[in-house]
Amino acid sequence: MAPAPTLSSATVPRVWQGIGYRPLPDAAQARSLFEFAALPWPAGRDIAFAWGAAAAADAERLVGAVVAERSGSAVMLHGPVVTAGAAPLEIAAQLVAVALEHATAAGVATVFVRPQGLDRVWVRFGFIPVPESTLPAGLAGQASVGLYAWRGGSALWTLRENATA
Repeated sequence: MAPAPTLSSATVPRVWQGIGYRPLPDAAQARSLFEFAALPWPAGRDIAFAWGAAAAADAERLVGAVVAERSGSAVMLHGPVVTAGAAPLEIAAQLVAVALEHATAAGVATVFVRPQGLDRVWVRFGFIPVPESTLPAGLAGQASVGLYAWRGGSALWTLRENATA
């Protein structure tokens, strides 16, 4: 079994197929993408981390982003939102991969997401559908339909475990 990544190694920018993925020092850089895609921004909540994707030829113009808010040992991912690119589903998957690595290195036990039509991405990473009641109080209260959760890439966990996490 590979050792868990450290936070410093999990936040190193990387390039995959001509798209650069990097942590965003200011999550607000991603806000225009969320507005363009009509996805809700986590209003009034602190952002734990954010990642952006940009074409290597124009590293300043984001083509995708994911942001995370944290409550205890859980995070809620908002996005990924991808506005351009030759393979938007793969860009979304890469953003989820770096977000999961970052969350794991930061000591997160459970990652929650909204479906957003990305079922193929969520299944690829081991997310499972869960009831809204599994959200910690600090992440609850956002209007939406559907909820998935990830716990170390394994679907073998109970809802009771999450209630105590």
